[in-house]
Amino acid sequence: MKVFLPIGVIFILLLIFCWPGISQIKALYVVDVTQQVIVTRFGEVQSVKTSPGLYFKVPFLDAVSTYDRRVLRIDAPPQRMLDKDINILEIDAYARYRILDSVQFRKTLQSTENAGRVLGQRINASLRAEVAARNREQIIGGDVELDDQGNPLTDEEGNTQVFATESRTEMLDKVLSAIRAALAQEREPFGIEMLDVRIKRADFPTEVSGRVFERMRSERERIARSRRAEGEEEARRTRARADRDVEIILAEADQEANGLRGEGEAEAIRILAEALNKDPEFFAFQRSLEAYRSFLNTQTTIILSTEADIFKFLQGPGDAPTGGN
Repeated sequence: MKVFLPIGVIFILLLIFCWPGISQIKALYVVDVTQQVIVTRFGEVQSVKTSPGLYFKVPFLDAVSTYDRRVLRIDAPPQRMLDKDINILEIDAYARYRILDSVQFRKTLQSTENAGRVLGQRINASLRAEVAARNREQIIGGDVELDDQGNPLTDEEGNTQVFATESRTEMLDKVLSAIRAALAQEREPFGIEMLDVRIKRADFPTEVSGRVFERMRSERERIARSRRAEGEEEARRTRARADRDVEIILAEADQEANGLRGEGEAEAIRILAEALNKDPEFFAFQRSLEAYRSFLNTQTTIILSTEADIFKFLQGPGDAPTGGN
């Protein structure tokens, strides 16, 4: 019996100081550098520990609540919102915050899960108001480029030209300011500091995306038909110009050929006349030989008078025709 008593005392002490997983009966607890700890007794706050180290509490009576000192993230539930042009957008946003007063945070929000639900509603409410005042281009961080008459400029494919701006950053800054103002007006502060609000995604809903893509496809088909019609019209104009150029080139070639042919014939006549003037008797003899070659080698029967001029060169070498051949 004397042996079991010290063993029982040691077991109880180990249970109180070192037993893992049962924080209510442990006497020692550790505060990490990333944590802040609230010690409560019957629901009343006894102390707040923010410095890292090993601390003592009353077993069975004191409870320890641990909160993160680092920047925490809230993923707001995706919401459908209407923009300035009454387009439905599904926007998925998130925010970052830090717990400044763990006691006040425990009193109002209790846990980070509940803080995510409460703050997520505030984020979407502020975001909805800002989205309703802007068009889709401004929400995604751009704006439509306008011409001198105030009409949207389009590219060669008919798409509206959008240039990058700081509109999205400005919108989220206003959302953050609105959330901070709303938190400041709470009857009891939450003990947190909102650091940032960002949008992860801003898309059309699934059931709307199909209609949007169909409209985009129809628009592209319209542009394709227009381009094909313009191409065919340009092809007809090009072929007409080519046919006209061919006719002009052929006419000019015929004209030039006729001119060259006329010049050649004139030159031939000139040369022939010069040759005739130099030796008319030889020319007459040459023409007679050509005539002989033309009819003497054929089967044609020709009856001529012996007095015909064509036979003058056959009568004697010294005879010359007196007339034409």
